[in-house]
Amino acid sequence: MATLLLRFPGRRYHATPWGHHVNEGLIEWPPSPWRLLRALLAIGYAKRHWPAEGPPPVARSLIEKLAASTPAYRLPAAIGTHSRHYMPLARFKSGREDTTLVFDTWAQVDDGELAVRWDVTLTPPERDELAALVAELGYLGRSESWVDGVLADEDGTIRFDVVAGDARQSPGPDWEQVPLLAPQSVEDYAAWLRDAQHEAKAATGIDLAKPKHSAKEKKDLAKAIAPFPPDLIACLQAETGWLRKQGWSRPPGSRKLLYWRRRDSLQPGTPPFRPHPRRAPSVEAMLLAIANASGNPHALPRIERTLPQGDLLHRALVANATSGGRHSVVLSGCDSERRPLTSPHQHAHLLHLDLDGDGHLDHVLIWAPMGLDADAQAAIRVTRRSYTKGGTAPLRLSVAASGALSDLRLLPGLFGERLGLLSGPAEHWHSVTPFVPPRFLKARGKNSLLGQVNAELASRGLPLARSIEVRDPHDDEDARRARHFKRTRSRGQAPPQDFGFMLDLHFEAPVRGPVALGYGAHYGLGLFSASGCRAAREGLAFRST
Repeated sequence: MATLLLRFPGRRYHATPWGHHVNEGLIEWPPSPWRLLRALLAIGYAKRHWPAEGPPPVARSLIEKLAASTPAYRLPAAIGTHSRHYMPLARFKSGREDTTLVFDTWAQVDDGELAVRWDVTLTPPERDELAALVAELGYLGRSESWVDGVLADEDGTIRFDVVAGDARQSPGPDWEQVPLLAPQSVEDYAAWLRDAQHEAKAATGIDLAKPKHSAKEKKDLAKAIAPFPPDLIACLQAETGWLRKQGWSRPPGSRKLLYWRRRDSLQPGTPPFRPHPRRAPSVEAMLLAIANASGNPHALPRIERTLPQGDLLHRALVANATSGGRHSVVLSGCDSERRPLTSPHQHAHLLHLDLDGDGHLDHVLIWAPMGLDADAQAAIRVTRRSYTKGGTAPLRLSVAASGALSDLRLLPGLFGERLGLLSGPAEHWHSVTPFVPPRFLKARGKNSLLGQVNAELASRGLPLARSIEVRDPHDDEDARRARHFKRTRSRGQAPPQDFGFMLDLHFEAPVRGPVALGYGAHYGLGLFSASGCRAAREGLAFRST
């Protein structure tokens, strides 16, 4: 085995995949086998003082062995990022120089080593030559990509999980394929070269069987085979300008290999969630503020989209909480074996709210009876955007408050008052969002409307309702609006009956909230607000003014 360990002291790796323009913003990650071997050859000439005729025999044998092997990789954590600048074009118009917008894209590699392993058997001189080449390696890719390299002893502790393979060899749904340019073996290139040169000579129309050719024919034949490098080392050393002049769209002697890498190998944008060694204490709830790029609150999703917004945010939170093989019980609702929790409704509820009463969702209350642990809080904090159907830009999320529900009601002004209505205590509660029955409704018994509401209350450890009232759409504006609410999850199981009720619940004694019942309760449906205070009587609690 030959294993290289590469670190990036400048924390940047600049390299564009072959066949792509720099302004496409693509990053070759991991570095292709073709790029690695070209870098080793370049160091041999620049630092090892190889002769201009080509590498010495030991170096040539080393490169040919590496070219015949398909390397495997272990990737450090990296984040794809870029800068933008206007490059001058040395053209002037009306006294001003023309510029063009250029994207400078790179992988931010803050920590860890890139490991590359070739499954080859090297002689001691070849291994010494490889160690010397790697030690002299100053950069990989563009000159800004500083690199420190070392030839490591194979100890079996490094797990090389980025390997070449076709679509049938997929490691799982969390993996993706990326194409990398790799060299052919010496034997494969020699066989291809023989056929390609013969075909090029035949295309000239010259009789190749003739024992002797004229000077012009010899010149035409030499011109026909000029675009073909004589061996694999010459292919690896070919300059880009020469390849373009000869009309090559891909270097001769190369092949495309598809490698499997994890989808999070090159994170876009925000750094991934990493648990902090200091464990924050568990909190009961966190409040997120929602905004958009325009700053116009009327461009935010309407309250009728409570369920789909909760569903979309839930996917983002779980993705951040479970990245890198972790698992969040409180955000996913499943134990470490991915089985639903035996204690129902103790995990997180994502309640989108309209706290300013304009009919648009402006906050999210993430509440979990079991408490939001340190990992869940960290995942929530790094989730800085959500999406909405038909939106031209993502919604921006920021943490507005965290702590106990009793703390959130102390927020100043109308926000604190309306958050207080969600926690109670109160004997009377009215619907903020429609209650969707989790089972088919029956006229009487446990599957009647009262029976299903009381079953939902009991499963959450709340007392049974003394009575319920269905608000009449003819007399109640909120009840009329209930039919406009989205009541079916896009990817989850549909409710037995796509119908929602706006209810008033009455209890024998004051009950503490939040009260969220029925289908989609963890995503904002079936939410109730305490009645009996001034704001509720005046219709201000979560209603349009």
